[in-house]
Amino acid sequence: MIDQIFIPNPIQPGRVDRPQQQKPVSDQISNSPFAKVLDQKLPTQGLKFSQHAQDRLRARNINFSATDIANLEGAVNSVAQKGGKESLVMMGDSALVVSIKNRTVVTAMDRSQMKGNVFTNIDSAIVI
Repeated sequence: MIDQIFIPNPIQPGRVDRPQQQKPVSDQISNSPFAKVLDQKLPTQGLKFSQHAQDRLRARNINFSATDIANLEGAVNSVAQKGGKESLVMMGDSALVVSIKNRTVVTAMDRSQMKGNVFTNIDSAIVI
């Protein structure tokens, strides 16, 4: 007895079926209308200061230069790459608690307020 082989799409002479080239999935996603709207609605990657942090900075007379802010943003980026979520950032005579996920400075204190203070709900620390 001879076994028969079933070929669902027999090859026909003179006809070449070529698979259609598809865009990579990442291109499809980044060009979708949803992705465009989402990009417009998402906040920029700049660092923000909560109202509480702004009040503390004013009350404690803590000022940052443009260079300090750039260094702080670099520190936040470094912590984010390492997977940190809430970080203590020690910068000069100041200590800042930063929500890495939200890119927001939550609170700030100077050297005199740091003494004897216990920092809770942080998973990382960086000194700049």
